[in-house]
Amino acid sequence: MKQQNFSSLIENLKENLKKELPGEKAHQVMEAFSAKYLTLNPTGKTRKSAVLVILYPINNDIYFPLILRNSYEGFHSGEVGFPGGRFEKTDESLIQTALREAYEEIGINPDEVKILGTLTEIFIGPSDFNVLPVVGFFPYRPNFKPDFREVQQIFELKLDYFSGPNIIGCSEISIPGDLVTTPYYEVNDHQVWGATAKIITELLAILKY
Repeated sequence: MKQQNFSSLIENLKENLKKELPGEKAHQVMEAFSAKYLTLNPTGKTRKSAVLVILYPINNDIYFPLILRNSYEGFHSGEVGFPGGRFEKTDESLIQTALREAYEEIGINPDEVKILGTLTEIFIGPSDFNVLPVVGFFPYRPNFKPDFREVQQIFELKLDYFSGPNIIGCSEISIPGDLVTTPYYEVNDHQVWGATAKIITELLAILKY
């Protein structure tokens, strides 16, 4: 995808996000083959969260950032994912949650993000969250300012990378209380799986990559 087509891609994506989304059909490509959490479902106590998928051009290609989270006691310690986090009472909406978290974690100015829409909400069983992926764009490369208390590294990734041949692997991944057998994308020697991988797969399906 060339930079001169960035505007047309954004317009196409904006229109497609208004249509019926591929949802679970796209997610199934990256669903775990074996995991205890596959039997879990949302409850009245399931918490709300949101992540930001931000597209931008670099050198005639389209990119988006993923972050490597620092290690801590929890299910998502040391994982690679989109910037985001839990809904707070002060947030007017989950879109604001995604923008606030992206600002806190990687320094993206919320006022400069152009929101296109949202992808399909995903339930994350191990941590009992529903996560809403919010899609936006910058017409230029953002000036990232990671908060190193939360973010160990930012990966700027070419969208085309995820449509390459043999891009999906399979592995056993250990999380607290479980050993998950799952497909994954390999990114900078890290395994990107679970909700993050499903979000990428749905985005690719909408863009017909």
